[in-house]
Amino acid sequence: MINNAFGLIVTADRTTHLKDLTLSRSAAAVPFGGRYRFIDFTLSNMVNAGITSVGLITEKNYHSLMDHLGSGKEWDLHRKRDGLFILPPFMTKDNAGVFRGAIDALRSVMGYVRRTQEDYAVLSWPRVVMNMDLVPMMEQHVATGADITILYAEDGSLKPEDQNQDLRLVLDEKGRVIDMELDAFRPQSVNRSCDVMILKKELLEYLVEEAYARGEYDFHRDILLKKYKTLNIMGYKHEGFLARLESIEDYFAGNMALLNPDVQKDLFDPRRPIYTKVKDEVAARYSVSAQVKNSLVADGCLIEGQVDSCILFRGVHVKPGARIFNSIIMQGAEIGENAHLEHVILDKGVKILPGRTLQGYDSFPIVIRKNQTV
Repeated sequence: MINNAFGLIVTADRTTHLKDLTLSRSAAAVPFGGRYRFIDFTLSNMVNAGITSVGLITEKNYHSLMDHLGSGKEWDLHRKRDGLFILPPFMTKDNAGVFRGAIDALRSVMGYVRRTQEDYAVLSWPRVVMNMDLVPMMEQHVATGADITILYAEDGSLKPEDQNQDLRLVLDEKGRVIDMELDAFRPQSVNRSCDVMILKKELLEYLVEEAYARGEYDFHRDILLKKYKTLNIMGYKHEGFLARLESIEDYFAGNMALLNPDVQKDLFDPRRPIYTKVKDEVAARYSVSAQVKNSLVADGCLIEGQVDSCILFRGVHVKPGARIFNSIIMQGAEIGENAHLEHVILDKGVKILPGRTLQGYDSFPIVIRKNQTV
């Protein structure tokens, strides 16, 4: 267990392009997998490693995130000492609750960082869904005497339109970073950062204050790219499943991957549970006309139609004659009689009227924003 590190999660992030899903909520609060939010995976990874002090840097539209996290009870972070610290942005006439970059966000919480008793910081951006054991990574960081250790995974895919904070690491035979690329058109490395890193608290303070004093605001571009030759930066490889949630297409594919039993087994490893806000609801109900195949169905759902290869969040009502295929239906949505949905993402509270048809594609799912009626 890690007992000498605190967590620092930067939810202030404009590198994700989730469009309608983030109009009224931060990216960290976007629902995932039937009952979770993005933040649950990052927070659970830290808690499962024994980290008991976590600072959460928020930006605008963080009310949904605060409602989900509450006091941190579900993550055992409701403590008299340490625990979960939600760090809202300073509202001034200059920033209106929006940071210019991660360096700006980190500098705004330096008071919290300096007050922590731990020596190490685990810094993370919640835009990668994975179940990660941080303890071996911390052990390697200490054993190698690294200044910074960055978690990475092999990722040979490249979609030029989604290049945004795509940090690639070139490693030597000892695992040290000898080169870096950010948003490269033709990257020379398949080792892509997972946006989790470990470094000493004092080093974090120094790097942030130095960059801020020079008018620099991008952590990856203005710190990592400029310092990798002078700092001892090591890589640590993640071997299991992960989903990058930087676009609607990523979000759709990441959710659909959960229908694979092997992915479920890896992501929801009982040795490292993924915690989330508890909502006591009745079990899902199925009428005699219901047909459900290869789907995840959360509590409180009422299924009277046909559901195939879908993710259904809590409280979804599928009425008789409705047919839903390869879709993500969020909490409280209602699908009218004889409606037909395929490759569709419905946000919370969406109502589909009887007889309506919506059909997208794997590479271009249709998204209906929160509380809309179609």
